[in-house]
Amino acid sequence: MNAEPDAYKRPAFLFAGRPALTDPILPSLKMSHALTAPAPKGDALTRAARGDLAHVRYAGQIFVSHYAVPMPRSVGAAGAVLRTAAQADAEVVGTLAAGDVFNLLDAAGGWGWGQQGEDGLVGYLPLTALEP
Repeated sequence: MNAEPDAYKRPAFLFAGRPALTDPILPSLKMSHALTAPAPKGDALTRAARGDLAHVRYAGQIFVSHYAVPMPRSVGAAGAVLRTAAQADAEVVGTLAAGDVFNLLDAAGGWGWGQQGEDGLVGYLPLTALEP
């Protein structure tokens, strides 16, 4: 009789509300997420990715430590200046008009990092420029 070891009979992973992942599936999971080559650089002005964080749509394409789901915010009445860094004297990337959508991906030190709309410019702006 060719019996399977007990290790192959129990689930390898359990996730709430999901079917159990068992060992026979694991090789395919490892293959589908294998790192095969450096990620393409893309245009830094329109690709919402930096060394530590990327828009969740790049999961599986760009390897970073965190992926963020954008939080859409409206630009306030005064508009906003989008910059390359979280500093008032950083290079200007572009300007956002009042009411424009800014997809906030990170907020720290009074600055927000994200993208204008779904595929616009990427950069930093003061959090005070955004509506809550």
